[in-house]
Amino acid sequence: LFLGDLRQPINQKMSEVFRGRTKTPPPSALVRSRSISRGRSFSQDEETLNKMKREEAINFDFISSLEDLTEDNVRAIRDLFNRHIHCTLAKDVDVATDRDYYLALSYTVRDHVMSGWHKTQKQYYEKDPKRVYYLSMEFYMGRSLTNTMINLGIRSLCSTTLYGMGLKMEELEEVEVDAGLGNGGLGRLAACFLDSMATLALPGYGYGLRYEYGIFEQRIRDGFQEEIPDDWLQFGNPWEVARPEYILPVQFHGDVKWLENGRFSWDDGQIILAVPYDTPIPGFRNDTVNTLRLWSARSPNSFDLSYFNHGNYIKAVIDRNLAENITRVLYPNDNFFEGKELRLKQEYFLVSATLQDIIRRFKHVRTGIVDAMERTDFSIFFKKAAIQLNDTHPSLAIPELMRILVDQEGIKWDSAWEICSKAFSYTNHTILPEALERWPVTLLERVLPRHLMIIYEINRRHLDHVTTLFPGDLDRRTRMSLIEEQGERSVNMAHLCIVGSHAVNGVAAIHSNIIKKTTFKDFFDLWPEKFQNKTNGITPRRWLLQCNAPLSKLIIDTIGDEWVTNLDKLSNLLEYANNDEFIDSFIEAKLENKRRLARLLRKDYGIEVNPESMFDIHVKRIHEYKRQLLNCLHVITLYNRIKANPRGEFTPRTVLVGGKAAPGYHTAKMIIKLICSVADVVNTDPDVCGRLKVIFLENYRVSFAEKVIPACDLSQQISLAGTEASGTGNMKFMINGALTIGTLDGANVEMHELVGDENIYIFGMKVHDVEDLHAEGYKPSEFYDNNPELKRCLDMIQSGYFSPDSKDRFHDLVDTLLVHGDRFCLLKDYEDYMRVQDIVNEEFKDKKAWAKKCIINVANGGFFSSDRTIQQYATEIWNAKPVPIERPSLDFEVIHD
Repeated sequence: LFLGDLRQPINQKMSEVFRGRTKTPPPSALVRSRSISRGRSFSQDEETLNKMKREEAINFDFISSLEDLTEDNVRAIRDLFNRHIHCTLAKDVDVATDRDYYLALSYTVRDHVMSGWHKTQKQYYEKDPKRVYYLSMEFYMGRSLTNTMINLGIRSLCSTTLYGMGLKMEELEEVEVDAGLGNGGLGRLAACFLDSMATLALPGYGYGLRYEYGIFEQRIRDGFQEEIPDDWLQFGNPWEVARPEYILPVQFHGDVKWLENGRFSWDDGQIILAVPYDTPIPGFRNDTVNTLRLWSARSPNSFDLSYFNHGNYIKAVIDRNLAENITRVLYPNDNFFEGKELRLKQEYFLVSATLQDIIRRFKHVRTGIVDAMERTDFSIFFKKAAIQLNDTHPSLAIPELMRILVDQEGIKWDSAWEICSKAFSYTNHTILPEALERWPVTLLERVLPRHLMIIYEINRRHLDHVTTLFPGDLDRRTRMSLIEEQGERSVNMAHLCIVGSHAVNGVAAIHSNIIKKTTFKDFFDLWPEKFQNKTNGITPRRWLLQCNAPLSKLIIDTIGDEWVTNLDKLSNLLEYANNDEFIDSFIEAKLENKRRLARLLRKDYGIEVNPESMFDIHVKRIHEYKRQLLNCLHVITLYNRIKANPRGEFTPRTVLVGGKAAPGYHTAKMIIKLICSVADVVNTDPDVCGRLKVIFLENYRVSFAEKVIPACDLSQQISLAGTEASGTGNMKFMINGALTIGTLDGANVEMHELVGDENIYIFGMKVHDVEDLHAEGYKPSEFYDNNPELKRCLDMIQSGYFSPDSKDRFHDLVDTLLVHGDRFCLLKDYEDYMRVQDIVNEEFKDKKAWAKKCIINVANGGFFSSDRTIQQYATEIWNAKPVPIERPSLDFEVIHD
């Protein structure tokens, strides 16, 4: 497997290094990074190696004993790395690039995952447990290399090995592109849930789409957002494994015929092939490796030869491309539903391929040592499969499973419906009415005719049940129908999910209450037992252990490492909240993270920021309800105060705003432009003198978040109460030692309950206040007229103060507030927001008191672990049990599940 002239010298020399015989391996025996000068090599005597071990322990692998850093293990990693450079990538050290070294390292790490992956699938096959299938149109995975090494416990080992070869781990980690197969919180939540399912040893599978282009790259040109296609697969993806043996057909269009046996057939449609690509999801040091399976669309035939016979080569190519467009690009999320045919096809493509795969796995059951048989008793299907619908995007899985059971398996409707409803559960992620999916009946009839028939039948039976319980209540019947008759006739997919699932959950306590009391009140009245709350969570492996080395090291040195898999253990930090030594160390850890971010900002933006200033950070998708515009009004107010009193004392503040606006969302894109324009004025005004800096963070993504979040002092979570379902960014900032300024919205409510009034900065209206305000008749102009600071801000924007080249550029933004009703009540909440921000300014001056508040937040963050969320799903919805992975016997066979 190794080149003979390469392996011997390296092994011999590295062996001598570990024995202390030589200090520097000769350059000819080393793989060198192009970012390092060609003649450079590194001393690696025993003292240096021990120092490296200590540094690596500080940097990442705190809970790993360093006994893995043995000569044999280092040699094994090095040999695998060199094999992949020479054999997998077919490169020589003289022509290899940093990307080649990254790929070689990724393949080396992936090799270490494979054993656990095989063991896991084998035990699932043998024990036949109830499996969890998590269906999501988005999985925002980010980068995989570091997370995989940490979960396997080999990050220090790999780093030490690379160091001895003249390579730096940090440089190779930066080569990896984010797998941006998501828009924001929903997709990132799905990724966290996969990590937790594997860490808890739950037999779980993620199912999604392998988009060729993920969430677009954002470029800011002259303050305007430009979208660049995210060609994340340009250089290949070392973490995925193609499974062509499991290719499945997916049909669209076609004709529906009634058969004599009472079934229906759906034939003569367009067939597109679903090609699965599997990504291993390792749990944290428990040998469990679950699977994320993503489907890619492929035309069933290379070309239509009939076109060639008529000389129409171009038409043949175009038809093939149209078929494969289904997984070409991720739809940007603007919280406004548009019923586009391609999106509908994406959603059905996902659920059709996935359900075929789930049923294949259900049928293929092992009955003995080597024998297998086909299971045909679908009455136990829901005992072997729990299917979670992540929002309404996979909702077509309900009529699709009914079609399979009734039309293909010959099961009577009532029995099939019982199987179906007991298998599905539904998570709602939004209460904004314009974001709820409603598919036009005419579109469904053309693309999925049989499924529309099934939806009609589900609705007929459902409304009969409603009429029986509420006779004569026609309004209720109309409200609860799956088919909406007002305007264009359409199918309400949220209603379909509720009717077809045995459990419905919100993602924060306040959100779950809202959907029970308002959004889905009629359904809650009918089925109160269906509705639950499962407050979202985040994985502490990525969002503390990996991204915040200084704080993780401090916590582990203080209370141990059990919190990595039991985040509630962070509560042990409460006894150190008044410990001066711990507080000083906490402040230094935060400052180290801020210095790192400051260096990055200087490098990428050419702006010097003061690490001692307050890092005030607002990063999330740009949307009116998230109220980045309110934050911008606060910045303008601070600027005006400084201008009015240039010699005054002000708390230095660095305001960082980041996030992407959907390409077609004009208002959101103008908010970005306004923030950038305000930054241009503030950052160049000599009167400000460094007391206020404003930066818009370009192309915010998972890997960038891992650098930004640990450096935060003040986390902005300022959506209008009753509009944010939960949020997960608020949780990430909390456990990384930031204080929150926010409304009582989403998970902020539970954060407030955990830490108390004095350790979080709450402002603004509550949900009932918003309802009362609109009931009374909200008049935003009254707040404009009665608040001089607010009036000054809006007048500056309106007059072109921040847009001298185009005076009327931001008129539409001001009009949304003063003319079009200020839907998200910025002007009403402005005064209280400013009041609380003034308190923040004063309290930040007392560094120790501020740090104590931060420590209390970290200590109370254990509730927001995705491990807790998934455990609740497993016990209260899925009825799924963990399957710990046992060491294999010597005659272990490989099973691909």
